[in-house]
Formats: sequence, C-alpha cells, structure tokens
Amino acid sequence: MGVWETAALSFAIIFALMIVGIPIALAMLLVGLIGIALTISEGAAMGMIGQLPINTTMSYELSVLPMFILMGVFVTRARMSEDLYRLSHGFIGHMRGGLAAATILACGGFSALSGSSIATAATMAKVAIPEMRRYGYADGFAAATVAAGGTLGILIPPSVILVLYGITTGTDIGALFIAGILPGLLAIVLYIVAIRITSQIDPTCAPAAPRADWAERLGNLRSVGPILMLFVAIIGGLDLGVITPTEAGGVGATGALIFAIWRRTMSPRSFIESLIETVTTTASLFLVLIGALVFSNYMNLLGLPVALSTLIQDLGLGPTAVIFVMLMIYLVLGMFMESLSMILLTIPIFFPIVSDLGFDPVWFGIFAVMVTELSMITPPVGLNLFVITSTNSDLPAGAVYRGVIPFVIADILRIAIIIAIPAIVTVLPTLAQ
Repeated sequence: MGVWETAALSFAIIFALMIVGIPIALAMLLVGLIGIALTISEGAAMGMIGQLPINTTMSYELSVLPMFILMGVFVTRARMSEDLYRLSHGFIGHMRGGLAAATILACGGFSALSGSSIATAATMAKVAIPEMRRYGYADGFAAATVAAGGTLGILIPPSVILVLYGITTGTDIGALFIAGILPGLLAIVLYIVAIRITSQIDPTCAPAAPRADWAERLGNLRSVGPILMLFVAIIGGLDLGVITPTEAGGVGATGALIFAIWRRTMSPRSFIESLIETVTTTASLFLVLIGALVFSNYMNLLGLPVALSTLIQDLGLGPTAVIFVMLMIYLVLGMFMESLSMILLTIPIFFPIVSDLGFDPVWFGIFAVMVTELSMITPPVGLNLFVITSTNSDLPAGAVYRGVIPFVIADILRIAIIIAIPAIVTVLPTLAQ
C-alpha cells in the first residue's frame, strides 16, 4: 500500500480500538509499534519501546508537568474557586445573565491557576451550577456556561497542553504562556457577549440575582489577594526572565500549598491524597505522550508529513487555506477525541507543514489549542459536557447540548479573529523578548 492508504488504515485502526474501549494512548502505541515492526523490523520496534519511554520521561522540560499539576490540585484543595466565584458574583451577579458571566470570570481566574479544563469544569460545576439554579437559570444554560468556562483551562497560562506542545515542537514554553494571555481574555469577553445576547433573546434562561452591597464586594476582593499574588508571581517571573517554566511550576505549587495550609484546608491526609492524584495524572499524561511519540515516529517513517506538504504544493493552496483545512480536520477529530490526544496526534504531522509555510510556531500553538478547546464542548464527545453531566446527574444532556451553542459560535468567531489578526497572539511574546 501507498503512504495515504497505510496512514488511513492506521488512523482507522486507532478509532476502532477506541470504540471497543481501549484507551487512545495504548491504541496509538500498539498501532505505532506494529507499523514499525512491519515496516522495518521487530527489533527496531522493540528497541524504540525500550528506549523512548526512558528518554521521554527523563527530559528536564517534562519536569514542569507534575509541578503545574500539583499546583492545580493544591488550588482545588484550597477552595480558591469559591473565592473567585463570590467576587465575580458580587460585582456583576445582579445583571441579567450576571451569574453566568460571573461563572466565566471565575473559571478564567481558576483555570489560570489550575491549568486544566477538566479540573476547572468539575470544580466550578459544584460551586456555580447550584447557585445559578437557585436563582432560576435554565439547567442547560447553566451547565453549558460552566462547560464553556472550563475550556479556558487549556489556554490561559499555565497550561499543561501548551507545555506538551512546546516540548513536542521545541517552542519556548514561556513565550507560549505569555502568548495565551490575550486570546484567553478575548475568549472571556466573547463568552460574556454570548451570555448577554442569549439572555436578551430569552430572559427566562438567565434572570438577574439580588445586588450585593459594597461591604460584601470589598470583603470578597480582599479574599482573592493571595490568588492574584500567585498569578503575578508565575506570569511576572516568566515575563521578566527571573524564573524558568519549571521553576514557575515549583513556585506556584509552593504558593498554593502555603495558601491551603493557611486556610486550614490541607491536612496530612489530604496532602498525601494530593500527591497521589498528581502522580496518577502525570503518569496518564506521560503514557499518552509516549504513545503519541511512537505513532508519530511511525507516521514520519511512512513519510506522511512530506506527502502532505507535496499535496499542498500540488493543489496550490495558500497558507491561509491550509490553516482552514487544518481547522476542519480538528473540528472533525474533536467530535471523537479529547484535546490532549488531538494535540499529540496531529502536531508532529502538522507542525513541519506550517513551519515550511512560514507560520510563527507560537501562533500556531495557540491556534491549535483554541481549536481543541472548541472540541471540549462540541457533541457527541465534548469532554467538559460529560464532566458536567456526571457531576450533576439530574441535568438533561439534550438541554446542555442546546445551551452550549452560543459558546460554540463565540469560539468559532474567536478563531476567525486570531486568523485575521495574528498580532493578538504574537504581540506580548515579542514585547517580552
């Protein structure tokens, strides 16, 4: 078989294995190893599986992952999400759609510390959905708001997926973190606009809550002081070059631990549980990364990136047209795969192509992450939608899917803006140099 037929068969086998319940990490690993064994030899495949996990997990750059994951676990234990939600609720909850907008703002703040979409969605679902339902919000709209807000976790720094993109492509992780700030703020603004428009069209889905007095607002503002200090320490240190991304993870984890101890939410038992959760999550990420690297090596061995580049040249597609083709591919994959797997599966194939076309690697990293964000809330998979419905079993899935439509439209608009105005992504990393 030729390159295209073999590649198509390989992807089909991966999807088939996923359908029967095999995790995608193992599916990519099996297909990659069998493909290498058939293409070269069994010895080459065994040599790769013997050496690649060691080389990968001993990489210094990967040490940033467990630190940021640990920070996110400590942040959750310290109940910082509740402080952020109370602050946002106090200032804008009295407006129509205000509680939903407050949820988006709280998700943005929490995701900037946790770095995880799933953690943000699961945590904020417990805090925000009961409150919105208490004030008469439509169930589907309330759940969709939290699901959309959770997607900010893989864009607003620190982001685990941005770290993996940087490691996979050799792109500066600090530059990626800084580049994610403005697109993350743009996402928050567009989500709030979507909430306002939706609440104007259907006032019953998002009624106003009682107005908080200034004493309550100022009290809530004081409570988030440590959170702001932690964020400034991480991003400011990276921007000024005082700390490396790995050191930033250590600073963040230490700060979150101190805050949790100060708030008396961290007992010896919960500390051990936090470490176990961090180890489990890190091991899962490493397994996905190793599987993706084995499969991408197999695709490189087949010559798929070169074949794609040749096809693009033969079709005469311009750089922008190529980006739109990749966008369509991501949207289709997003219906069946979660964000981490999408990034690790596609970036080794797409990155050489966009590099040859002259795209900024930092810009493409943010673009790819934004598209995978969209996949977190698009049916039928929509991982964040599953997280929300699993933590609130009485929520009807159909209503949640309908409620997420305004946020999907906002995400598509944001992607179009980033493509039209790439400086939104590149301006801050350029200034930080």
